[in-house]
Amino acid sequence: MKAERRQYHPGLHLYAIFVAGATFVLIIAGALVTSNDAALSIPSWPGPLRWPAHLGPGGQYELGHRYVAGTVSLLTVILALWLWRRDGRPQVRRLGGIAVLTLIGQAALGGITVLFELPVIVSVSHACLAQIFFCIMVSLALFTGETWDFHEPRLEDSASPTLRQLAVAATGAVFIQLVLGAAFRHKGFGIIPHVLGAGAVTVTIVWLVGRILTRHREEPRLRRPAIWLGVLLALQLALGVASYWMLAAFRNAPQPLPPVVGVTTAHVAVGALVLAASLVITYQAFRLAAPAPRPSVGVAAERATV
Repeated sequence: MKAERRQYHPGLHLYAIFVAGATFVLIIAGALVTSNDAALSIPSWPGPLRWPAHLGPGGQYELGHRYVAGTVSLLTVILALWLWRRDGRPQVRRLGGIAVLTLIGQAALGGITVLFELPVIVSVSHACLAQIFFCIMVSLALFTGETWDFHEPRLEDSASPTLRQLAVAATGAVFIQLVLGAAFRHKGFGIIPHVLGAGAVTVTIVWLVGRILTRHREEPRLRRPAIWLGVLLALQLALGVASYWMLAAFRNAPQPLPPVVGVTTAHVAVGALVLAASLVITYQAFRLAAPAPRPSVGVAAERATV
């Protein structure tokens, strides 16, 4: 435990938080491209290195997204190298390398999306890989913190399902819901699967947050992200209803209107935050809460006869 605590480097931790924040900005930039129907505004790849003098609004969103992506790529490579030099934990160093590989895959998907004119499966994969990359950046920001320790004394969790199982189920449900949302945004299918997914996500998150606030309220590392997760879920549901209503009300508009763009982009951004909050709780559940040991066969038989 002491060896891991000595791995803390304030500058590295602050930089990891900064890169995670920049990645969130990148997700917003990508959502703005989709919300403005601007994905093919610049048909070449990787596109102009200098900002053209005359560029339409759609091209500005698309080229701006590529510039932000290039900046985040450079920041991520620096972070991976910094982790390799200063953080002795192999799992954290490997995660930094995985982040770079994820970026390479994301750039390839982005190029295919443009050159082959938005194939649905590629566009959806591009959106989902962006969420995975954001989760990696959030993980690195968490793991480089001063108080993070992979081997802490754990709380006994005797409930069924366990807190770990609930957290994994919630995080998995949120990610699947983001996949369904990306498929809807890229016109892969209708709204019904996404609505059904929202119901499943709501049930699992309410169950998870309720478990934490009733059984583990004294542990702030579980309570705080649980409260944030509940607030983000409520906001996301409201944005989802508003997005669907606006898309239906302005479906005949010749181009996406600013209110529609704002609400749909916020819906994507808050969805990423919901996934990140659920992931943090999952990490904390595995770090802090261990399932209660099962009684041995002899002890169980003895209890049954009493």
